[in-house]
Amino acid sequence: MQITGAVLEVSGADKPFAQTRPLRVAALELDPPQAGEVLVRIDAAGVCHSDLSVVDGNRVRPTPMLLGHEASGIVEQVGDGVDDLAIGDRVVMTFLPRCGECAGCRTDGRLPCEVGSAANGAGTLVGGGIRLHGEAGGEVFHHLGVSGFASHAVVSRTSVVKVDADVPAEIAALLGCAVLTGGGAVINAGRPASGERVIVVGLGGVGMAALLVAVAEGHEVIGVDAVPAKLELARELGATSALAPQEALDAGIRASVVIEAAGSARAFETAFALTAPGSTTVTVGLPAPDARASLSPLTITGEARTVIGSYLGSAVPARNIPRYVDLWRSGRLPLERLVSSRIRLGELNEAMDRLAAGGELRQLITF
Repeated sequence: MQITGAVLEVSGADKPFAQTRPLRVAALELDPPQAGEVLVRIDAAGVCHSDLSVVDGNRVRPTPMLLGHEASGIVEQVGDGVDDLAIGDRVVMTFLPRCGECAGCRTDGRLPCEVGSAANGAGTLVGGGIRLHGEAGGEVFHHLGVSGFASHAVVSRTSVVKVDADVPAEIAALLGCAVLTGGGAVINAGRPASGERVIVVGLGGVGMAALLVAVAEGHEVIGVDAVPAKLELARELGATSALAPQEALDAGIRASVVIEAAGSARAFETAFALTAPGSTTVTVGLPAPDARASLSPLTITGEARTVIGSYLGSAVPARNIPRYVDLWRSGRLPLERLVSSRIRLGELNEAMDRLAAGGELRQLITF
């Protein structure tokens, strides 16, 4: 079938992207789902730093590639062997499929799926295939098993989680990356005890999701960011205080769990400095591959510190997404507040510029 999607021809274009136009909206041919796959009509897709990192060249991926990895939609067709989804089901699309059998999958979310990670790096679906083709017939690679910046996508069954029909498309899309990653950094990786203080450094989409989940779980939460508007929003969303990085450091505050969600070495150093003795720093940000941070090994030893990396919030999506849906449905997790703007597919280059400037939480593409 013919679809419309945003294709990145080459990574590493010069900024501003609004002028260089690295993303091109094009007609593509999408093959039908094979065994173990589903065809999804995309309703909403979020613009995330993991998309930006491919556009600006910080994450090397094969091109041409149809970007987008945080999305939701409606099942329109199922392949052979998919007997637990039906046409018309709403699904959340997640960017790390799980085979359920490898060593990574046996860690209960602690490590990524080895098979899914290999497919993501190669730009294929889990089974190794490519279902996308350009106008001239050449293959177009999949982005993290989803390729959600499009009207439709064929994905592995293991890349989707069914949610009830009362979950709006925009909320469902946010669950696939921002909430899984940020919320999981709190409940899966950091695991603060009841009532313990949590600090979140970096209040983009993922960081603000971490803040929302920590507040919903009853923790005292402090937000840290350099953008005043984000600090104000953090206070509105339940943070007991919200400070610029240097203010937080000068105040001498510490927490049992500190989440770094900015994706920079400096933010990681700040998060480590704000972590109390005997406590845990969780990093979920994805900085440039050559970024380096300076930490004191003596501090780690002498203060019995723990530093944890958490990819996709150390999540098992089929288990964690229903928990977030329940929190949202109860009114304790106002995910609507993560949406900073709504855009169309043709505005993606400008959206990448705004994301790079640091002023956005989640820009959502609606179809």
